[in-house]
Amino acid sequence: MTEIRMFGKWPVEGITVKDAGLASYITIKQVLVPRTGARYAKQRFYKSKATIVERLMKKIMVPGHRGKKHTITSYHITGKAAQAYGIVENVLGMIEQKTKQNPVKVLVDAVENAAPREEIVSIEYGGARYPKAVDCSPQRRVDVALRYFVQGAMAKAFNNKKTFTETLSEEITNAYNRSPTSQAISKKLELERQAEASR
Repeated sequence: MTEIRMFGKWPVEGITVKDAGLASYITIKQVLVPRTGARYAKQRFYKSKATIVERLMKKIMVPGHRGKKHTITSYHITGKAAQAYGIVENVLGMIEQKTKQNPVKVLVDAVENAAPREEIVSIEYGGARYPKAVDCSPQRRVDVALRYFVQGAMAKAFNNKKTFTETLSEEITNAYNRSPTSQAISKKLELERQAEASR
């Protein structure tokens, strides 16, 4: 059987997810073009059936907002799939140059490292609000890690000579190395520290 490589460049054979909780939610399969057009969107947990590279593309396509501040967007892409496709291909190429490893494997490991295990919710009891630590579901862990990658990269590229492609490749590489300079890693550590304090 002919091996199908991601973007026709990078093999996905042998890439495994070490975190048992995320194994069912990070999909790595042989596809030439990671673009499904959400054709299985009617199924439950359909997001998990798309490859992790496509899910990163979808996060880039959504301008989104941070918290409830709709004025702060993560990226002005207006849903252009071709633009997101080109960005992700260039990002993976840059990651390969920096790490000398398969960039798809680096992305998978970075998502595992940046996925928060606990979060805090606000509970109102007797007119008083207090924080409570809760476990983060596996699907949400992946979504939050990808969102932090995109928003962290956009924040670093804003008013900077570096392009969004360069900052996103740095963000993913830093998360792969568990470096606190990655916004995703620093946010994860902060979330888990707050959760531990409010148990």
